[in-house]
Amino acid sequence: MHTSHPRLAGELTFMVLLVLVSVFLLWTSYEISSFDSLAAPGSFPMVCAAAMLVTGLINAVKTARAKLNLENGETWLQQFGRKVTPVQLIAFSVLIFLYMMGMEVIGFLLASYIFLALSMYLLGSRRVGLNLLISLLVLAAIFIVFRAAFSVVLPAGSLVGPYLPEFLK
Repeated sequence: MHTSHPRLAGELTFMVLLVLVSVFLLWTSYEISSFDSLAAPGSFPMVCAAAMLVTGLINAVKTARAKLNLENGETWLQQFGRKVTPVQLIAFSVLIFLYMMGMEVIGFLLASYIFLALSMYLLGSRRVGLNLLISLLVLAAIFIVFRAAFSVVLPAGSLVGPYLPEFLK
C-alpha cells in the first residue's frame, strides 16, 4: 500500500531538474543515430532516457500535488536554503570548481594539495598541520601510483609547469 507523504523542501525542484536532464539525455541519445533502427547505437540510450523522462514526469506531477511541509514557520525559500543548500555545500562546490580551473594554471600537484588541505578544513578538521601532512602523503601516493606505476602524465600547469623538475612533469 502506498502512503502519500508531505512534500519536502527542494523535492519539486529536484523532480523538475530530473525531467529536464531526461529531456536532454533523450535528445543527445537521439543525436547518436537518429533512431534509424532498433539495433542503432542510440536506441538503448533513447529507451533508457525515455523511461527516465516518463517516470520523472509521473513523479513530478505526484510531487507537485503533495502538500508542502514547512517547519517552524519558515518560508519555502528559508527551508530550502537550510536543508538543501547549506553554506558548507555551496562552499565545497565552489572549491571543486576552483580546483578544476586551478589545475590548468598551477598544475595537478599544487592544485590538488591546496584542494585536499582546504577541503579537510572545510569539512571540519581544524588541525591545520595534520591536514597539510595528510594532503602531502595522499598526494605523494596518488603521484606514485599514477605517474610511476601507470605512466600517466599529470597536468603541470601553465604557470608552475616550466619551473618544475623533470621528474614531477
